[in-house]
Amino acid sequence: MLPARHRIRERADFTAVVRGSGARRAGGRLMVVHANRPAARTELPPRVGFVVSKAVGNAVVRGRTKRRLRAIAATRLSGIPAGLDIVVRAQPSAAQADFDELSDAFGRALEKVCRS
Repeated sequence: MLPARHRIRERADFTAVVRGSGARRAGGRLMVVHANRPAARTELPPRVGFVVSKAVGNAVVRGRTKRRLRAIAATRLSGIPAGLDIVVRAQPSAAQADFDELSDAFGRALEKVCRS
C-alpha cells in the first residue's frame, strides 16, 4: 500500500508534474513516467500519482492496472529522491502486461527520470 503522504491527488499537482517547468519524462510501451521537483517540496517525501485512462480497458482492468502500479511504486519509494513528484501514465498495452513486466518498465523509466 502506498502511504497517504506519498500520493498525488490534486489535479493541480498532476498538471504541475506533467507540464511544469523542469519536468522530465521517460517511457516505453507500457507506461510513461513524468517527474518534477517543485522548489517548495525539496525536503518533503516523494509523491507518486497514477493516470490510467479508459483506453487501458474497462473499470476492472483499469483498477487492476492501477493497483499493480501502486504496489510497484510502494516497493521503490526508498529509491526516489526526496521532494520528487512522479506521475505514472499507463499505456493501453499495460492492461495485458503481468506484474514483472510492469515492474521492470517502471524501474527503467524511474531510473531515467531520476538520473536526468
